[in-house]
Amino acid sequence: MNRTLLAAASSLLVPTLATPNALAMQTATAEATRSTASQQLHALFKKSDEDNLRRNPVSALFRGDMRYADQLGDYISDEYFAAEKAAAEAELAALAKIDRSQLSDTDKIAYDVFKFDKESELKGYQPDILALTVVRPINHFSGFHTFYPTFASSKGAAPFKTLEDYENNLKRHKEFVTIIDRSISRFREGMAAGVFDTKLTIQNVIDQLNLQLADKPEESPYYAPVLNFPESISEADQARLKAAYRATVTDDIYPAYTRLRDFLKNEYLPKAREGVGLVHMKGGEKLYDYLIEDTTTLPLKAAEVHQIGLDEVIRIKKEMEAIKEEVGFEGTLPEFFNHLRTDAKFKAESRDALRDGYYAIGKKVDARIAEQFSTIPESPLEIRAVEPFREKTAAGGSYQQGTPDGSRPGIFYYNAYDLPSRTTYGMETLYLHEGSPGHHFQISLAQENEALPAFMRFGGNTAFVEGWALYAETLGPALGMFTDPYQRFGHLDDEMLRAMRLVVDTGIHSKGWTRDQAIEYMLANSGMSRTDATAEVERYIAIPSQALAYKIGALTIQRLREKAEKALGDRFDAREFHAQVLMTGSLPMAVLEKKIDDWIASKEV
Repeated sequence: MNRTLLAAASSLLVPTLATPNALAMQTATAEATRSTASQQLHALFKKSDEDNLRRNPVSALFRGDMRYADQLGDYISDEYFAAEKAAAEAELAALAKIDRSQLSDTDKIAYDVFKFDKESELKGYQPDILALTVVRPINHFSGFHTFYPTFASSKGAAPFKTLEDYENNLKRHKEFVTIIDRSISRFREGMAAGVFDTKLTIQNVIDQLNLQLADKPEESPYYAPVLNFPESISEADQARLKAAYRATVTDDIYPAYTRLRDFLKNEYLPKAREGVGLVHMKGGEKLYDYLIEDTTTLPLKAAEVHQIGLDEVIRIKKEMEAIKEEVGFEGTLPEFFNHLRTDAKFKAESRDALRDGYYAIGKKVDARIAEQFSTIPESPLEIRAVEPFREKTAAGGSYQQGTPDGSRPGIFYYNAYDLPSRTTYGMETLYLHEGSPGHHFQISLAQENEALPAFMRFGGNTAFVEGWALYAETLGPALGMFTDPYQRFGHLDDEMLRAMRLVVDTGIHSKGWTRDQAIEYMLANSGMSRTDATAEVERYIAIPSQALAYKIGALTIQRLREKAEKALGDRFDAREFHAQVLMTGSLPMAVLEKKIDDWIASKEV
């Protein structure tokens, strides 16, 4: 071996002793690399969010960002979908250039969520999927005609504090009319392609439009803002705005509603499909497969989800039987269901009594909530009845998020329509789900956390959002709830609802169940009223797969809690676990599981 090779070989065997300066330089270089990766990541997040708000001005307005408040947005044009797809592709390409290994643990979670979200978006923008979705732009549960009246009424997200606010609302009305007319065009495209929505759904839309058109212009939610002006607006401007608001209702919005209604009634409804499930729609089976994965964030198939639901129904019925025996009811479980539906002691005496019951529940939860959560939302929670114009087809309860700064509260809506059908034994569970610590905690804590990138503060997936809310119901005993066996039964009844959804949604859309078949299944396995069961089934028909997210998400969170409790034993703290689940926003199920696994490992050291 010559001297050069010998020296080289020797250098491999003798360790190099780094000087303090060399170590410092290495450390500084590593930190600079990490800092650069983090800066690149957050710069991408910021640009993505800014671009998204420009394309989706309603999202900005819901946050209290008024920069685009004179716009409603375009949401169903070819140009809109092309822009959304191009943005997702560009952002994924930029993300791929960032070295994930150099990121902090929190930034790695953000990286993974962003990647998952954008890849999911692109699946929805594939031509074969878009061809099945954009041509059905409105149904009775999801459509601008259901969202916009409240939004523009001065009781929704749009503010009415200044003269500019009132002017902006008029400008948004013009874009709303464009969306309504463009919806007609989209429906026509579907007719030409042989892709139709259901007769049931379209008839419900027609009924909704008729209900709104029956209001005199001065009784319309669109006129409501000019019934109560702030003092800063002059009498002259008030008179001008009243005339303008009345004119936009009579000359723009009502004619647009009439055009849509007449088209749906005279042209579309006669050709709409009879079968209520996607299995009866051209391309429906492929669309349902996509929707299940998109909704649950897991690669599940309809048959698998259906079986999970059947198993859960069996488990819950056993627990219901135990409570039936505890309260001394002599009869079958279906007879007990009917007893709960019909006995006067389970009915609210009045709308005001129903409201006051929820107020009392809220105070009871507030007194114990700190025992389970280390961080409480700053945003207040308001309890409010569903508006008359939408209460007939609305769910029994719902939540509308507030603003991050708390200037607009979160709202828990309860439904008082057909009051005799609104049983009281499920009130505690409904409040826990829609209010605290359900949707209000999850959504508020995310958007109030300024350390998170905007897409994690304000974005989300249904499996996490609804899964958390269903999981929150299980915290009832820890919060002093369910001391009454009937309220415990109400909790099981609501859990049964979410289990039945797995069975019924997949039954309708993959097995060809009829509307009536689905309703009867729900009545046979729960204490639901026929009114509630009908509204639920028609919701599944209108928005396939959305209802699957609740139970799939909750089962995942419950399984992760059980894993943590088993691994940590006495060191398990529910407040810490809840912080791990909630304080990084809405996560896809796989990302959440990885986060909880890492947290458990860090506690076991």
